[in-house]
Amino acid sequence: MPLRKPGADNKVSKARVKSLEKLKRSTPAEKKNEIEYTVKTYFKYDESQRKQFYVISIFTVKEFASLNYEISVDVRKQKSVIDISLLGLNTRQTYYLEARSAYCDLLFENLFGKHTISLIKQDGSINQYIVDYNIFKKEITLLETVLPKKKNNRQFSTFTVVPELFTFTGD
Repeated sequence: MPLRKPGADNKVSKARVKSLEKLKRSTPAEKKNEIEYTVKTYFKYDESQRKQFYVISIFTVKEFASLNYEISVDVRKQKSVIDISLLGLNTRQTYYLEARSAYCDLLFENLFGKHTISLIKQDGSINQYIVDYNIFKKEITLLETVLPKKKNNRQFSTFTVVPELFTFTGD
């Protein structure tokens, strides 16, 4: 009986990744309300790129002591709606270990006016925040926190605006 040629059927199957639309339609399992993520938004000027960014930072509430993690996300921006799908945690390549929470910084340009930011977990839970960005007044206003009507949907995140982290040109 001949041996198989190496590489003929040695493909590693890819993990299934749900699209954002499927995640929005799926029904989450019933769980208690527990805050797992904090979301912070602020203005940041990047000196190297010479651009003004609108930053959405996502942090886990739990801290990790043995490894440094980052949150893996899938982002879709359409007009005034930003959908952020939380995919999971990845380890960060670093030699220095410190006890800290996992995080992800998302940089956006040209966010003017009201925007709806949706955080979507893999189980289908959705938290939404309506935010007003005004670069001319140098302010970000949290208008409303929305928990969409969905069976077993729960509050899993908090949202804050952090004016202490604002940086602009010439600051």
